[in-house]
Amino acid sequence: MPQLSLAQCLTLACTLEVTAPKVGNVHRGADFDDVSLNDFLVSAVAIGPILAETGTLGVGKAILQAVQATREFVGSNTNLGMILLLAPLAAVPRATPLETGIAEVLSKLTPQDANAVYQAIALAHPGGLGRAEEMDIHDAPPTSLVEAMTLAAERDLVAKQYASQFHEVLHEVVPALTAGQWSLPDTIVHTHLQLLAQHGDSLIARKGGGAESQAARDRAATVLAAGAPGDENYGEALADFDFWLRSAGRRRNPGTTADLIAAGLFAALRAGRLGPPWR
Repeated sequence: MPQLSLAQCLTLACTLEVTAPKVGNVHRGADFDDVSLNDFLVSAVAIGPILAETGTLGVGKAILQAVQATREFVGSNTNLGMILLLAPLAAVPRATPLETGIAEVLSKLTPQDANAVYQAIALAHPGGLGRAEEMDIHDAPPTSLVEAMTLAAERDLVAKQYASQFHEVLHEVVPALTAGQWSLPDTIVHTHLQLLAQHGDSLIARKGGGAESQAARDRAATVLAAGAPGDENYGEALADFDFWLRSAGRRRNPGTTADLIAAGLFAALRAGRLGPPWR
């Protein structure tokens, strides 16, 4: 099997994530009023070459440049969470396994990285951000990005990855994506459900509150209990869950969970654990 370049892994991961018909998200069969599948595909093309140079640019600078490129080509926030997850992973030298290399990348983050990341978050202007007592994104950037992410870990699953050395991405998402039981789109959808059932969704919690995130978590568990991909009961429960998520507009968009899927796909592609055909 030919080895994909780092940029190809990054762009393909984002592409595979958005084209899979995950509940409540944009995919090739569903757009939102203000953002479409093409917006996500253009974003994937825009950030791949930039994030592939994270090892040279540095994590913070790569994140800021990727957000700037997204704003230039798309004009809205389609991928901030993905960028925040992908940049540290892309900074690990290609010959080093992510499981052992990510800790060193995180340990070497500088105040300059934190400053650039805070600029990127402000530029992306993600929905649902409130105020926090410590390390608030509206305040001056901290000297330690990992410390800031650790303080936010309980309320944001993307931030938690910086605090846990990407535990959920590398030890929950990647194994589920590479289990090989079903087609890749079915596997992505099922893994997305598993994450929702296990963790809820940070974006839903920010926009709709903790009870709304818990409701999504409970409904995801109901779908998983109904069967497996290919089963009629599973398909019906999945469709019902998707309808419930979309019935509230974008308030119930499980976007953080989708970001972790993209990161897991990148990790699997980088390691050669997901090969063609990607159907």
